Order: sequence, then structure tokens, then C-alpha cells
Amino acid sequence: LSLSAGCLQLEHRRGEFTCSGNRKLYFDTHALVCLLEENGFTTQQAEIIVSALVKIMEANMDIVYKDMVTKVQQEITLQQIMSKIANVKKDMIILEKSEFSALRAENEKIKLELHQLKQQVMDEMIKVRTDTKLDFNLEKSRVKELYSLNEKKLLELRTEIVELHAQQDRALTQTDRKIETEVAGLKTMLEAHKLDTIKYLAGELFCILSV
Repeated sequence: LSLSAGCLQLEHRRGEFTCSGNRKLYFDTHALVCLLEENGFTTQQAEIIVSALVKIMEANMDIVYKDMVTKVQQEITLQQIMSKIANVKKDMIILEKSEFSALRAENEKIKLELHQLKQQVMDEMIKVRTDTKLDFNLEKSRVKELYSLNEKKLLELRTEIVELHAQQDRALTQTDRKIETEVAGLKTMLEAHKLDTIKYLAGELFCILSV
């Protein structure tokens, strides 16, 4: 160990050695120097040995503390983690609100589309109902017209039938009258011929009787 006592300037009292970083090594170097002097070492040798021990302890502590964190670093890391968690929570809340807003907007859009579709269906139903009612009224009017036309034709047919019956009755009546007239004429002619025959027979009889 090539260390000089002049450059170490060790404190000959019970104190603390500052290690690398913020670590402090609490070690009574003066008591160890005195112990070494009592065992045959000079003051310079004792101080060099103590300095070497301190350096070795500092190196060991550096190796030990290399993979370790201090309480301050732990608190800083914890604060950083909590800050990140808070940011994540904030982002989640914002995302949730954004998704909720998106869902609500989508729901409103769907409701508007459903309302429009319902309105279109109602308009189509009203249109179909109106067209059906119009067609029904037109068909009803056409049926009424056909019924009136058929009634008119039936009435005309009945009138024609009645007139034909009347003509037939008149013709029959005239025929009956003609027949009766002819029969009466024939009866008259028969009576006349009969009277002439009787007269002729009476004349013949008188002639015969006269003869």
C-alpha cells in the first residue's frame, strides 16, 4: 500500500469517514491507531494500515451498495412510480371518459338513425294506407258505378220485358179478338147458310108438296 500519512490527514478522534456518494462509515480510527501503536506499530504505519482498511471497507461497501438503493432513492422511485400510476389513472379516466363519450355519441347516433328509420317506416305506412284507402275508395266508386249501371240495365231489361209482355198480351188480345170475330162471322155465315138451306129445303118441300 503506497499511502502517505501526510496526505491522509486522519482525525485523531472518534469521528465519521464519508464514503462515496451520501453513505457515511462510522468507525473509530483513533482507537484502532492506538491499538496498533500498542502492538509495536509506529504512528505512521498504524495510520497507513487504518487508511488501507478504510479504503477496503469503502470498496466493499461500494460493491454491496451497487445493487442496493438508499431510502431516499427508494422514496424518489416510489414517488416516480406513484406519479406514473397517477398519470396512468388520469389517462385511464380520460380514456374511459373518451370511450364513454364515444359510446354515448354512438348511442345517440344509433337512436337518431332508429328515429329516422321509424319516421320513414311511419311515412311509408301512412303512404301505403293512403294509397290503399284511395284505391279502396276508387274501387268502391267503380263498384257503385257498375252496380248503378247494372241496376239501370236491369231496369231497362225489366222495362223491355214488361213491354214485350204487354206487346204479347196485346197481340194475344188482338188474336183472340180476331178469332172471336172470325168465329162470330163463321157462326153468322153458318146461321145464314143454315137459314138459306132451311129456306131451300122448305121451298123444295113446298114444291114437292105442291107437285
